[in-house]
Amino acid sequence: MSKQKLELTWIGKEKRPRLEPRILVEDPEKSYHAKHRVTDGDIFDNRLIFGDNLLALKALEQEFTGKVKCVFIDPPYNTGSAFTHYDDGLEHSIWLGLMRDRLEIIRRLLAEDGSLWITIDDNEAHYLKVLCDEVFGRANFVANVVWQKRTSRENRAAIGSAHDHLLLYAKSGALVWKNARNTLPSNEVGFANPDGDPRGSWRSIPFSAQGFRPNQMYQIVAPTGDIHAPPKGRCWAATAPVFKQLLAENRVYFPNGGSGRPRIKQFLGEQAGLVPMTWWDAATFGDNETAKKEMLALYPDQEPFGTPKPEELLSGVIHIATNPNDLVLDSFAGSGTTGAVAHKMGRRWIMIELGEHCHTHIVPRLKKVIDGEDQGGITRAVDWKGGGGFRYYKLAPSLIIHDRWGNPVINPEYNAGHLAEALCKLEGFTYAPSETQWWQHGHSSERDFIYVTTQNLSAEQLQALSDEVGSEQSLLVCCAAFHGVTAAQAAQRWPNLTLKKIPKMVLASCEWGHDDYSLNVANLPMAAPSPPAPRAQDEGRKAQGANPAQGGLFGEEA
Repeated sequence: MSKQKLELTWIGKEKRPRLEPRILVEDPEKSYHAKHRVTDGDIFDNRLIFGDNLLALKALEQEFTGKVKCVFIDPPYNTGSAFTHYDDGLEHSIWLGLMRDRLEIIRRLLAEDGSLWITIDDNEAHYLKVLCDEVFGRANFVANVVWQKRTSRENRAAIGSAHDHLLLYAKSGALVWKNARNTLPSNEVGFANPDGDPRGSWRSIPFSAQGFRPNQMYQIVAPTGDIHAPPKGRCWAATAPVFKQLLAENRVYFPNGGSGRPRIKQFLGEQAGLVPMTWWDAATFGDNETAKKEMLALYPDQEPFGTPKPEELLSGVIHIATNPNDLVLDSFAGSGTTGAVAHKMGRRWIMIELGEHCHTHIVPRLKKVIDGEDQGGITRAVDWKGGGGFRYYKLAPSLIIHDRWGNPVINPEYNAGHLAEALCKLEGFTYAPSETQWWQHGHSSERDFIYVTTQNLSAEQLQALSDEVGSEQSLLVCCAAFHGVTAAQAAQRWPNLTLKKIPKMVLASCEWGHDDYSLNVANLPMAAPSPPAPRAQDEGRKAQGANPAQGGLFGEEA
């Protein structure tokens, strides 16, 4: 019997946006950095991007594919509740489609040992799990972490909601990610120094292991003369010679006044880290109340962000999934917790946010972090003193607009540099203007270059350009027009040049002028399903005042 792949189906699933790969334009007035270096490890090239997050993800794709170590996203939960900064009530099919489009780009951005973490509640968690299985592959599912978001009783509910889900997916398999992830710090409970050991405080751990190994099945004589064999079903943790060495080093402890089974001294700092569990309690990772208090401390004079996550939660994710200087991405930045925590932990970060709270909440928060004025969250735990900075970017407007007669033209807001950068991205070149060769605006290899100009080029100009490029290199020439020669003649006459006219060369490559793919129902058309052909039983039910069954999300009848 053949295995069938389980996939979600929904209205409009086959419709995929043809995204314009926008360029990012820095606004130096909004970028910010510390006035001086605090440590040698200060990071200044973090990015805060203001704009639609799907277009922004597309804008990052060329430069950052395979480079992001950890993606954390806290998308709108699609619960139907109205929040101050989000309209969180999208029609279900639209929500799935918009999440799918974002997940596909996120997967491409992740490094091979990278991971995606998504917070979600019961309303969409199980559909999102199947959707992520489809995009990432079921083999790349690592865990469904359950985070205790609430400790107080919710008396008005049938059953109070006390948790959110934190879905965890690896880019290249759970085993690859496991070998790259970090364990959690071990607790220091139980350490003491009753015998005054000069090596400091210690605690004892069992000197036994599960299983049967013949060379680890021997008798041990305690200081009191008691003779011990390994516990039933177990063997000693090491061979007899190793045990004798441990004994000589005063690493063996016999409890019960010297008569008990041997245990090994584990000194403070030697303990192994704790493997993360799927239950994350509020005492360790914070809860919604913790997050609200952090917001009130940050924004005492304005309305705090309505749905924040506590810094302890992000600290746990970032600690497990990354190491210092790794890149962390959050494309639903919200109040900026991900960037704030990543910054304090010495990670590079990129955040994307479309809402105005990018300016009212995120920018002021990051400035406080950089200036060392944020004393809340994980600041004391990581001994954060301030430093570093970030660059503020906005999405460039659409490259192609229509003039008063409806003709597609290059957007006049683009200067020469922005136009060259945009066409480099559209044609798959790396934008890198040469300081010595005026015709090198970018490259796709060591010998293949691109030149962008709004001029009309004559045959004489093209000949001069071909001579400069030489026979060992090739050049894509993007110009407004060329005259004095046909395209076929040009290809034969100058084999090292490829000529393309702008904007004609890019008109069919993507959707132009579409600025908002946001998860905000106010900005989106509702997808109306086509009514199914009536059946006899449906007609009978209509006559009785009942609604016919609608198709379910998996394609079967509800």
